[in-house]
Amino acid sequence: MTNHEIDYKIYGEEMQCVEIELDPNESVIAEPGSFMMMTEGIQMETMFGDGTEKGLMGKLFSAGKRMLTGENLFMTIFTNTSSQKKQVSFAAPYAGKIIPLDLSQLGGKVICQKDSFLCAAKGVNIGIEFQRKLGTGLFGGEGFIMQKLEGDGMTFVHSGGHVIEKELQPGEILKIDTGCIVGFTHTVDYDIQFVGGIKNTIFGGEGLFFAQLRGPGKVWIQTLPISRLASRILQYGTTKKGEQGSILGGLGNLLDGDGF
Repeated sequence: MTNHEIDYKIYGEEMQCVEIELDPNESVIAEPGSFMMMTEGIQMETMFGDGTEKGLMGKLFSAGKRMLTGENLFMTIFTNTSSQKKQVSFAAPYAGKIIPLDLSQLGGKVICQKDSFLCAAKGVNIGIEFQRKLGTGLFGGEGFIMQKLEGDGMTFVHSGGHVIEKELQPGEILKIDTGCIVGFTHTVDYDIQFVGGIKNTIFGGEGLFFAQLRGPGKVWIQTLPISRLASRILQYGTTKKGEQGSILGGLGNLLDGDGF
């Protein structure tokens, strides 16, 4: 194996964190802002890229790729500099699940949505995956660029709500809302399909396109995309109290003591 071998334990149900146990000289890389706590003896260092690059130009190129996916230019590496086992914990930024992925058991490569990466064993390469199909890039909801995780070590991604894992057989097709995709193995074919039908388009409320995933391979699906949650919060935040689901409208506000 070229990646560091790490042990881990996930705590919680809907607001999860993952505790990584590091042997002496082992390291884990993480997304900035995901750090939760660590025991004494672990050294933290901020760096360009994911630590797999060689030389200044390699680091700058890796940082530039991360910028294209909307991620931070920097990553943080945590190294156990002591002679004993130490622990460092990372927390997901919103309610949902943390998904452990052993890349050595998944063909060495997983493609995921741009903001799902949480942390990984040192040596895992965090790069970008261009969608080769024009329709997928224009209408896929994720754009032309997704994130790819390559290597043979453990990596952790997070999702919104509950996570469903599906194993697609060769030729098996799964149609899914584009925002509900957390990730899939590199053997899965990803395409976009038009919903079709005038009533579906105008009144369906589900968007004009959905993703089509064709097996073989594994797919991870989230029940609550953060974009859907943010949209609903914004909707309620801009609606006056008493008008939400009320036929009274302004009269409801008056009865609540808010006036018109």
